[in-house]
Parts: sequence; structure tokens; C-alpha cells
Amino acid sequence: MTKAIVLLSGGLDSATTLAIARTQDFEPYALSFRYGQRHAVELDAARDIAAQIGVAAHHIVDIDLRAFGGSALTADIPVPTEPSGGIPVTYVPARNTIFLSFALAWCEVLDASDMFIGVNAVDYSGYPDCRPEFIRAFEALAGLATKAGVEGAVKFKVHAPLIAMSKAAIIRRGLALGVDYSLTRSCYAPDSAGRACGVCDSCRIRRKGFAEVGMQDPAPYRSEG
Repeated sequence: MTKAIVLLSGGLDSATTLAIARTQDFEPYALSFRYGQRHAVELDAARDIAAQIGVAAHHIVDIDLRAFGGSALTADIPVPTEPSGGIPVTYVPARNTIFLSFALAWCEVLDASDMFIGVNAVDYSGYPDCRPEFIRAFEALAGLATKAGVEGAVKFKVHAPLIAMSKAAIIRRGLALGVDYSLTRSCYAPDSAGRACGVCDSCRIRRKGFAEVGMQDPAPYRSEG
């Protein structure tokens, strides 16, 4: 099987992406990050998902993005409960660039050329690092910034299988692949018990997707409102 690095946050999209990588005959190496996020409960979910779907290895890397802040996820800024115009305050500066850079480094060590990321440009929060243009630009960067790329031994590929799918379509795909969505966590502001708030942007998009599929989100919420 072909080795691939799969970014695994513990959320719905990354779990589905991991399942897709496996069905495409890749041997997945899961990569998660403890980056100072307020919703670190997602890392427990990532461990459970990696065990359920199956991976060759799973690394959780520590990065302190709270040192810079600038986001409601990495600073003492309230997580908004209403939609806002433009790029929301839950955007973490350069997060996917940073994560893919770590994935690229692991690729070089494993002699791998494939990376998977669960970004989506349809039902998402408007983050600039979730767009097709970003994916193409990072692939170009990978070819220029690595020994393997410069020597021509590898042509790096960033797979973004969910990028043009609605949240409902993603859920349907994952269900067909046997993803247990009760293990996943997507909320930006969960309580101490790991229950989702139900009102942040991530929760609203997720619950809308399950509603469109005709089923209740199996993740725990503080209330059913």
C-alpha cells in the first residue's frame, strides 16, 4: 500500500477523509496537533477515530499557537454564536499551512508523496486556507522546499477529497464507509465534559448537515436547542 499522511483533527471532516484514504488503498499515517486550541477534546476523538478506522501510526504533535493568539480558538476571545461577515475570528492564522508543513516533513522521512486534508470550500466558515487555490499553492511549495522535490524523486500531492462537497454529502459518504460519527467532535467551545455548545459556527454547519441527511447528530450536546 502507498503511504500517506492524513491530518486528523478529530472532527467530522477529517474522520471522513481518513476513511476515504483507506478506501483508496493508502496506508494512512495520522497526524494531529495539540496547538493550544480551547477545544482540545478533539484530540481524544482523534485517538478514537484512528483506532476505529485503522492507521499505521498516529502522532500528536505539540505546537503552542497561543503564543501568537489572534484567534478565538487560541486566545481569550469569545467564540461567536452568530454568523459574521468576512473571515471569522475562529480562523487560526496560517493553521493549515503549518499543519501541512509538518505533514510534508513526515512525508520526506517516510519516502511518501501523498498528504490528505479534510478542507471544504462549500459548507465551511470562509477560511482562506480551505480553498482549492491554497491546495495547489502548497503542492507547488512542496516541490520547491524539499530535498525530495528538488531532486525530482517525488511529486507531492495534497488530496482534498471533500473540498467540493456539501456537509450533507460528506456525512453520507462517511456513513457509507462506516465512519462512527459519534466518536467525532467539531465544536469550538465544548464544556468540560466534552459536550458541544450547539451554537458556534462549526456546530451550526455540522447540525445542518445531519438534518439534511435526515438524522440526528450522534455527538453529545449541552442541549437539544
